[in-house]
Amino acid sequence: MRTRDRLRQIVVVISAVLALVGSFIGSGAAGGTPIAEASGGALSADATPVAPDGPAFAIWSVIYAGLIAYAIWQLLPAQKSADRHRRLGLPITLSLLLNAAWILSVQFDLLWASVPIIVLLLIVLVWAFRITLIYRPANLLDGILTDGTISLYLGWVTIATVANVAAVLATIDFTVAGISPDLWGVIVLAVAGAIGVGLALYGRGRLAPTASLCWGIAWVAVGRLTGDLVSVPTAITAIAVVAVIVLVTVAARIRAPHPLPAP
Repeated sequence: MRTRDRLRQIVVVISAVLALVGSFIGSGAAGGTPIAEASGGALSADATPVAPDGPAFAIWSVIYAGLIAYAIWQLLPAQKSADRHRRLGLPITLSLLLNAAWILSVQFDLLWASVPIIVLLLIVLVWAFRITLIYRPANLLDGILTDGTISLYLGWVTIATVANVAAVLATIDFTVAGISPDLWGVIVLAVAGAIGVGLALYGRGRLAPTASLCWGIAWVAVGRLTGDLVSVPTAITAIAVVAVIVLVTVAARIRAPHPLPAP
């Protein structure tokens, strides 16, 4: 078991490094094409009605910092044989590898492949999120580094999945008779809102997934009001969705059994 625990810890660290390298490639800093410009600009801020405005993606810096911090944290002796970290090893590793795979798919103009990859990433993060709910953090630092990072990651990937699917549909000129782009934006944001409400209730008011999801949706509103692709109905829906998710999260947290759930 000790050997398996050590192997798990090392694999998580290696996966975190690979994900970090992928992020540099995706940013264009290491010779790659910035994500917003890759695949013909299909993932740019004005590509679809539900694309978040550019500054929204700054949250990746926080998420990557959390993932690196977690990789270091789980290396410490106290976490080596902890049940929660044993169970989190596989989903965390898969999430990091899927993250890198997603960036490569976009860099190589395989936008169609990015959808199943990001959907799998979302599923894996829900799995990790569930583990953090079942196995409580050992202390506040564990809660921040482990639960907080996973929750932020999950919330952001939720809106990223929505935007990714919309981008792929746009590239193939997917349309349904009688449904305007504005209405599509409203419908898709309503779905994202429903997922956010579900996460708030299931997580008993955890703040981090709500924060990152609402961050992304709020920047959708900004993009639709100030960018090249203006859509007032989509922007109003985005603002309303943020308000609903926040209210449900607060209510769920107040009703949660004490002590309050992790971040």
